[in-house]
Amino acid sequence: MTDLLDYLHDVFVIRFDAWVVLGFIAQGLFTMRFVVQWIASERARKSVIPVAFWFFSIGGGVLLLIYALYRRDPVFIAGQALGLVVYVRNLYFIAINRRRASAGN
Repeated sequence: MTDLLDYLHDVFVIRFDAWVVLGFIAQGLFTMRFVVQWIASERARKSVIPVAFWFFSIGGGVLLLIYALYRRDPVFIAGQALGLVVYVRNLYFIAINRRRASAGN
């Protein structure tokens, strides 16, 4: 039990710095995308992905990528970088479809 308490103290107290704060903020933004999606889907009574989902994805993804670069974690870096491409591409599709819809009206 002492080993577990020592580990938790090391991780959450001794190593706690501004980078960890950035990581928690980034994770909070990233988590908000699920909250936004869940609320929108509950209201619509079907699966919905609102535009805010992609903005939270980009915000959290960029900050998590910065955090991963600082931590020098190649798996985390690759995962966040690839995710950002997908999030930006989805916003691009949304913008294109909105332009087409407004041009058709």
